Amino acid sequence: MKLPHLERADVPEAKITRYLLNLAHETGKAKATLFMAFGFSIDTWETLQVALLEHAAQHEVKEVVQMPKGIHYVIEGALTWPDGRAPIVRAVWRVDEGSNTPRFITAYSGESS
Repeated sequence: MKLPHLERADVPEAKITRYLLNLAHETGKAKATLFMAFGFSIDTWETLQVALLEHAAQHEVKEVVQMPKGIHYVIEGALTWPDGRAPIVRAVWRVDEGSNTPRFITAYSGESS
């Protein structure tokens, strides 16, 4: 199964610039270190936005988790990085109750599992 309503998927600029690529963010800094090591940068944040949307389009949902006010969809697969490598990444998307717009929540290395 693919991410439901993929055509409506949203990866906000702030989620990338203030979290995934923010070395000062308390929980995001480890992710920023990873993503920056593979060639993503805050100056070209759109590159990561496009890569995350392509990741969702290319890979199947691995896990569906019912949450109190919505559903989380976990997608795992290779993500194309600016330096040409394609490590395995897990991305989490959320569709809130009453919505049909998947919102990007987080992404992290899938290599350790």
